[in-house]
Amino acid sequence: MKIGILETGEVRPELQGRHGGYPAMFERLLGAVDPDLEFITVRVVAGEMPASLHDADAWLVTGSRHGVYDGLAWIEPLKAFLRAAVEARVPVVGICFGHQILAEALGGRAEKSAAGWRLGVEDYRLTARPAWLEGLPEQFAMRAVHQDQVTRLPEGAHVIAGSELCPYAVLAYGPLEAPDAITIQPHPEFDAAYLDELIALGTGAVFPAPLATSARASLSRPVSNDAWARLIVGYLREAIVARAGRAPAAQNGIGLPR
Repeated sequence: MKIGILETGEVRPELQGRHGGYPAMFERLLGAVDPDLEFITVRVVAGEMPASLHDADAWLVTGSRHGVYDGLAWIEPLKAFLRAAVEARVPVVGICFGHQILAEALGGRAEKSAAGWRLGVEDYRLTARPAWLEGLPEQFAMRAVHQDQVTRLPEGAHVIAGSELCPYAVLAYGPLEAPDAITIQPHPEFDAAYLDELIALGTGAVFPAPLATSARASLSRPVSNDAWARLIVGYLREAIVARAGRAPAAQNGIGLPR
């Protein structure tokens, strides 16, 4: 299985030497589940786009410091690509910014939340339990760092999990039991050391000091990263097999072959 990583943001230079970029984080996370996975990276943040939906078996959209509303030159082409992927049932996984931009691409809305930053380890509760979520507890914790979040659902989106201050934290698109795409607001690819260093660098300038202190203290809590890694790999395997039996052969609206 070849996973195409759509890189929409960059890790701060001070942290790249110790932690790598976002693609490296996802390769470590998912490769621990299946060492035979293949990965390609497309640097969307640098203006690159895949030539075809079939450059990979599935696509993963990373997080980013940018907002979906920033008006950058690559935002609209990425939205068009994601619409084409969902239409063609090429599986998509979106994380943080990826979660937000897929919602926007399909008619929803993402924006800065009135609740402000969600930072550190956050708790989420399942609101639906399709079979592909087997093994995930009813309440689970994940590492988060975001102000933006999805505030209006697009048509066809199912809410899988949320919290009081982030009600649309996990979404699935299409059939609930066999989604065309799944997206997650928190970060299964972040380890505690990386997020601790990121918060430390941003304390005062980006994150209010009291919030940063409590967020860093929360990082000792266990999270469900490993469970989500297994779920993502399992979802992609099943979605690729399902697509092989049902995908149409027509051209899509942006000229990418299905």
